[in-house]
Amino acid sequence: MTNKAGRFDEYGGQYVPETLMNELNRMADEYEKAKQDPEFQAELQDLLNNYANRPSLLSYAKRMTEDLGGAQIYFKREDLNHTGAHKINNVIGQALLAKRMGKTRLIAETGAGQHGVATATIAALFGMECEIFMGKEDTDRQKLNVYRMELLGAKVNSVTSGSMVLKDAINAALQEFSARTDDTFYVMGSATGPHPYPLMVRDFQSVISKESKEQFKKINKKLPDAIVACVGGGSNAIGSFANYIEDPSVQLIGVEAAGKGVETDLTAATLECGSEGVFHGMKSIFLQTKTGQIKPVYSISAGLDYPGVGPEHAALAKSGRAQYVGITDDEAVDAFEYIARTEGIVAAIESCHAVAYVRKLAPTMSKDQTIICTLSGRGDKDVAAIGKYRGVDVNE
Repeated sequence: MTNKAGRFDEYGGQYVPETLMNELNRMADEYEKAKQDPEFQAELQDLLNNYANRPSLLSYAKRMTEDLGGAQIYFKREDLNHTGAHKINNVIGQALLAKRMGKTRLIAETGAGQHGVATATIAALFGMECEIFMGKEDTDRQKLNVYRMELLGAKVNSVTSGSMVLKDAINAALQEFSARTDDTFYVMGSATGPHPYPLMVRDFQSVISKESKEQFKKINKKLPDAIVACVGGGSNAIGSFANYIEDPSVQLIGVEAAGKGVETDLTAATLECGSEGVFHGMKSIFLQTKTGQIKPVYSISAGLDYPGVGPEHAALAKSGRAQYVGITDDEAVDAFEYIARTEGIVAAIESCHAVAYVRKLAPTMSKDQTIICTLSGRGDKDVAAIGKYRGVDVNE
């Protein structure tokens, strides 16, 4: 679906200042060489296996399957990776590329904090300087991850511009990168931004679907009927979809954060409510006004409240190859409690948007059909926020 200009059909591209374009083109060239370099690929695989704890499990959700009474449900357990989320897959790849390019400093944006933790972790492992940009709203609701990043040696910048959430953290990180490309590599956390980021992130995260396809075939001797994954910018979902895109029998379903409802302004359901535009260096779909101003977005999930979506998801939606649905805060919180009580898994609130949709989808399918739902991260970081949502102060 990509071409040499770094586009997914009409989406993607590089909408950045000339100074940054030169660095991005250098990055793209080095990445193309790295893809063909056996040593780079061997080091990447070694770190994925022996540091990140891959392959992650594909586990059968027996009690949930029985309770819902329809399709057989499997979870792809990215929550069991080192650092507790899928983010480590991409960070290892980009950090290796940074090292290859002679960079000594990593910077990153983060929303829920998992990407920031993963970047700080690899910076510590590689002996590199690290700086993380995080919206003040998110530093307030994800204090545990802020402390984890600082514990790992990273400097965390609380961004107070704009809505003080993920989009503003990306703005700050891009500004920092533009000003200091000589020793700095910007580790983009999602499948967003200017080329080559959406391509690189998709490639590094595609290990999720590469593994799940092999694991599922070994168990069931066939392909699954549906893949379900949550979507903010879309790294977890595109990684979950990548190796099934050419399999038309497999339904691809991305689950967005509908917040208080898609009929309200308190939502982050980009593909349901957005329109074409250019932002953060890419052409894609964004929640914006008629004059092209980016709208404030809302979700209980710090990792999903981004006002856009990666360009490959925009292309998949437009072509009809994947469908995208919204789940509200209430539905996601219900799913957070449900998966804990039925499967003994405390999953990230981001992932629980996908779990919530599986609760709707599975009963509509037959017992011989199958769903793989990706659990993008673990929910330790969300326990206090969900407790507060339910009127319980877990810090008392």
